[in-house]
Amino acid sequence: MFIHIDPSSELAIYDQIVRQVKFAVADEAVQAGELVPSVRELARELTVNPNTVSRAYRQLQADGVLESVRGTGLAVAQGAPEQCRAVRMTLIRNRLRQVLLEAKHSRLNGENLRELVEQELAVIEHEKGEKQA
Repeated sequence: MFIHIDPSSELAIYDQIVRQVKFAVADEAVQAGELVPSVRELARELTVNPNTVSRAYRQLQADGVLESVRGTGLAVAQGAPEQCRAVRMTLIRNRLRQVLLEAKHSRLNGENLRELVEQELAVIEHEKGEKQA
């Protein structure tokens, strides 16, 4: 499972882990029933304290994304992909709303915003194409 931690992020490291696991489950990069790395494995991979990973996993269990598999570890719960897709949409919608409010407060009109969004989407698609090549 690929998780990238940004130490300079406003989000706590355990929150970054929680979000990225949810996004991976939403994209079905990690399938329902699939085991996730152990606390120690993921902590070593991310070079973070195992307690941080443990806290993230406890949160993911409380959220119904992961479930304990007796004698084996933690696996993605059935139904988690749909749940995670809904969570992802809510998170992105809230962040987008904040950006749009900031833009409105700075007196950008709707046309300026649409143009800006289209330009940024084009840049992202171009960068994505370069990475795949």
